[in-house]
Amino acid sequence: MSVIPLVLPDFMLIALGWALLHLLGFERRFFVNAERLVYFVLFPALLFYSITRTPLSLGNASTLLAATFGIMGCGIALAWLARPVLHPDLASHASLAQCGFRFNTYIGLSIAGSMQLAGAQTIMAVIVGFAVPISNIGAVHALASQNGGRALREILRNPFILATVLALLCNFLAIPIPHAINETLGRLGQSAIVIGLLCVGATLSLEGGRQHATLITWMIVAKLLVLPLCALLIGPALGLSIVEQQVLLLFSTLPTASSAHVLAARMGGNGPLVAVTMSLGTILSALTIPLWLALAP
Repeated sequence: MSVIPLVLPDFMLIALGWALLHLLGFERRFFVNAERLVYFVLFPALLFYSITRTPLSLGNASTLLAATFGIMGCGIALAWLARPVLHPDLASHASLAQCGFRFNTYIGLSIAGSMQLAGAQTIMAVIVGFAVPISNIGAVHALASQNGGRALREILRNPFILATVLALLCNFLAIPIPHAINETLGRLGQSAIVIGLLCVGATLSLEGGRQHATLITWMIVAKLLVLPLCALLIGPALGLSIVEQQVLLLFSTLPTASSAHVLAARMGGNGPLVAVTMSLGTILSALTIPLWLALAP
């Protein structure tokens, strides 16, 4: 598998998104509205379409669920290990903890779809669907542990989760999807990746964060370097197929989601600090993702 051509188009789209905002005069409101479109319409369509394309068994799904729990558990543990090791400012850590385990679904599904491995994008879609509620619980708990009810409401209304549950039901029950609907969902899904990656580029920001350099470094190293090592151990331990191991490894290498800083700002955290960490992680992942995929089984 030639790795650089596999990931280069995605990072070129991210760079284009940055250029559209900062060099070519596109307004920030344009990207805010575009990201809402992706979040509520286009990406749920992609998840549903991807999951229903390939028949799944309960056995395979349960194994992928266990693998997802393993990866997310390691990420959350690494993020919280920073407290006793670094003794950071607690408010800053609460904001940055999510950067150790949240993931960019746009990059993941795009690269998985380019891997030319049977079922790779479906496997990634299932892992993402399982991981979204775990990451939301971890992120919200870090910012406001007393808001458990609020976290539950957000999870139950999350369009990614709703699309995943509905798609899994249709898959397991072999419910046929009308051709016209299936084609429409497929075309919406194709739009999701391109627009989503452009929005990722538009959110990149490297302003500020110097006083928290150690904590930022911890989260980026945990996310981009340590978590993939965990994936290399978890995949074979659970008996995943080679394709499943490769997709799990890809999932573990993904940088933090660009929505992390939005959540931090909305819940009274340090949004700009999270934006810096997310941006640095996204830029560095252009180097680390090819490295890890070259080591894939």
